[in-house]
Amino acid sequence: MVSPAEPSQQAVVDFLTNPQTHGGAAVTRIDTHAAMVFLAGPRALKIKRAVRFPFLDYSTLAKRKAACDAEIEVNRAYAPAIYRGVVAITRQPGGGLAIGGQGEPVEWAVEMVRFDETQTLDHLAEAGQIDVALADALGRVVAHAHETAAVVKDTRFADAIRTIAAQNEEDLVADRGLFAPPAANALIEATRLAVNKTRALLIARESEGYVRRCHGDLHLGNIVLRDGAPMLFDAIEFNPVFATIDVLYDFAFLLMDLIERKLPLQANIVFNRYLSETRRERDLDALAALPLFLSLRAAIRAKVTAARHDASVAQSARDYFALAGKLLLPHAPALIAVGGLSGTGKSLLARSLSPEILPAPGAVWLRSDVERKALFGVAETDKLPEAAYARDVTARVYATLAAKARRVLAAGHSPIVDAVFADAQERAAIEQAAAGAKFHGLFLTAELGVRVARVGTRSGDASDADAAVARAQEHYDLAGVAWHKVDASGTPDETLGRARAALA
Repeated sequence: MVSPAEPSQQAVVDFLTNPQTHGGAAVTRIDTHAAMVFLAGPRALKIKRAVRFPFLDYSTLAKRKAACDAEIEVNRAYAPAIYRGVVAITRQPGGGLAIGGQGEPVEWAVEMVRFDETQTLDHLAEAGQIDVALADALGRVVAHAHETAAVVKDTRFADAIRTIAAQNEEDLVADRGLFAPPAANALIEATRLAVNKTRALLIARESEGYVRRCHGDLHLGNIVLRDGAPMLFDAIEFNPVFATIDVLYDFAFLLMDLIERKLPLQANIVFNRYLSETRRERDLDALAALPLFLSLRAAIRAKVTAARHDASVAQSARDYFALAGKLLLPHAPALIAVGGLSGTGKSLLARSLSPEILPAPGAVWLRSDVERKALFGVAETDKLPEAAYARDVTARVYATLAAKARRVLAAGHSPIVDAVFADAQERAAIEQAAAGAKFHGLFLTAELGVRVARVGTRSGDASDADAAVARAQEHYDLAGVAWHKVDASGTPDETLGRARAALA
């Protein structure tokens, strides 16, 4: 649906809609509440609407020019290949308009390289095309964006979260026709409790540098697959306050979007890849705030969708509202340890189980192979020398796994710890790490021939185990393993089914 232009901009809109302006190329126009985008040939031109809202002001030409400049500055950090610059729409001496002419500017536009609109990740999600590899790449891209984002101090982010929650409360209560009062009241009460409970944590995170100038609008529609890689675009530029936030609150929008679209595996992969890439152990403590962040993002989507007053999207608003409440439901965390000799399929099982473990977006997957590579400062797929598998090194790796598991549990989330766990002391240590939380020990078993065949087909994996390692492990004494033994000699789905039964 094309919205009418502001009267002062109608001539510019007519000009940019005309194919002759673009050398005869067909023009596609996309409208938002604050902008209009004109797609023609290989180029996209975006002008700001001459509007003023409580959260933005584009009411004058100078303000629209400043907003265009800000959009280029902010988004070039994410998508330099897309954002070209700001171009003037000028009035020519003869009275006509021109793009980048010599006359007086009557409007300003952000000039971008046009991309395939069907390749934004919201479209790919609808088509079932966000696979494991793309989800993993997405976690890497967001982690890099946050690592390079500028730290901002003294923003009082904890107060901002309280304000966001209060605004949600006011709007949800006001729309009683769409959001049932009992459910709205329950969400409001749960949100208040979460805000109060996490306040000290959020204040501490800001002091430690985790409040940064982020993207601010990090949902699937603002990520495009370009040259085979996900690229973020359309970051918030109109109000820096909206994007100067804790990195996990920025990340929560993307996770919530995946969860709402019923893509739990992808959400969990993005989540774990992000944690693995940033390697910020303080983020494990901050998982205590993640349910609140996810719920706030869903509640905002609920009220924004409801504000369209369109019967066709009313159910979508109710779905977001229901999700906001569901995301704040309490869940008792548990520690799940997945052991077994090399080639039994520990990592595949751990990855498959992780999305199923509440709270959303699933368990934090801690893997000995990944921790060992991180200890030596190499990439996950780099092969380590034999010395890296010495007893003292392995002891450090297992100690790290136990320490991280304790932090995840303390934050109210569940860890899945994936390691061989052939030694009784290693098993005892991870059981003790549960520290009162429920513990599940799964030990996968398979015959030597199966294990040797599996390790021989690995590629691009963090594990360095090969056939020689698998054969050497035949000498391990596993008689004392008291964990639930899971036959892993069949297909991955069969192993998953047996593991689920054991956990149940």
